[in-house]
Amino acid sequence: MDATTDQFNARGHAARLRDQGFTVIEDFLDEAGIAAFRVAIAPLLGSHRGRNDFEGFETERVYTLVARGKVFEDLATEPRLLSLLSLFLEGNFLLSATHAINLKPGETAQSIHIDDGFYRQPRSSPAVGYSVIGAIDAFTAANGATEIIPGSHLWSDEEVAERRKDPAGLEALLVPMEIPAGAGFVFPGKLMHRGGANRTQKPRLAFTNQYCAGWARPQENFFLSVPKEIVRAMSPRAQALLGYELWPSFMGMVTGSHPKKALALDFVPPIVTQNTSR
Repeated sequence: MDATTDQFNARGHAARLRDQGFTVIEDFLDEAGIAAFRVAIAPLLGSHRGRNDFEGFETERVYTLVARGKVFEDLATEPRLLSLLSLFLEGNFLLSATHAINLKPGETAQSIHIDDGFYRQPRSSPAVGYSVIGAIDAFTAANGATEIIPGSHLWSDEEVAERRKDPAGLEALLVPMEIPAGAGFVFPGKLMHRGGANRTQKPRLAFTNQYCAGWARPQENFFLSVPKEIVRAMSPRAQALLGYELWPSFMGMVTGSHPKKALALDFVPPIVTQNTSR
């Protein structure tokens, strides 16, 4: 993975995000990065399937990926990606979800959805979240490439409701994101999309990292899922993405203290007890 931002045109990618609703970072991972991902994910695969049609009954998902190895932490803190997201998400934005997706042969297509739906914000508001989906295996129309509706991030609530009345017409607008292994595409949470069907005889491996505004609640509760001993070993940027930083001026505090203080081995929250006797 090339972590430099010198040659990365963040503003060019931002313009494509605003205009068409997605942009592709062709070299998000190099060959060594792909190989490292495969080695790190291999012990975590082979034991799970989705619990419903949306997760995918023929799909393996490995959640809380950021805490399962340095290679995954580096993906979540990739400098070029964060420089792009910082043009849309101000301040100390957060990691919202991070997981691997292994689409098995026979998996069916997801329903068309958006990633920002649970925030209940009007579509006229700025996107609360942004997602990156990275291809470990090349994405093709046959093996379940994510399918998007370009420009749908600009649709109003009324337009979305109207278009949903004609499911076949909505599906006709879908475009498969056919990208090579190592590429990743970024899109706002308001873009309509779905995971495609895998009609091949081989699995399609990918990962997704999702980010949200610093004031929003992340999808994954990293305070409960990532032990402090693992967080302590992470980079300051990863710690901030997991919530160990303040959103101005005091959102995220721990009993009146900066959340990063909670990582100290001797930290004891100054709980205040109140005498209620009269």
